[in-house]
Amino acid sequence: MADKDAKLTENVPGPFYVDDQCIDCDACRETAPDFFRRNDDRGYSFVYRQPETPADRELCLEAMEGCPVEAIGEDGAED
Repeated sequence: MADKDAKLTENVPGPFYVDDQCIDCDACRETAPDFFRRNDDRGYSFVYRQPETPADRELCLEAMEGCPVEAIGEDGAED
């Protein structure tokens, strides 16, 4: 389970985030490329855009469920 206290600083504010356990596997970027990007210098993903529609949210949830190390969280609150 992702740790809200370990969110990466690049995440945009909102309910979805990536924490510092990301292993740069590319799964979230393949599943939801409109919402996740890679920090090329440090080798991890982060949320660069929050979902706006129910379909967008479903893609982000699919990415979260597919994360092999559970580094993606969704706390349901706006930051």
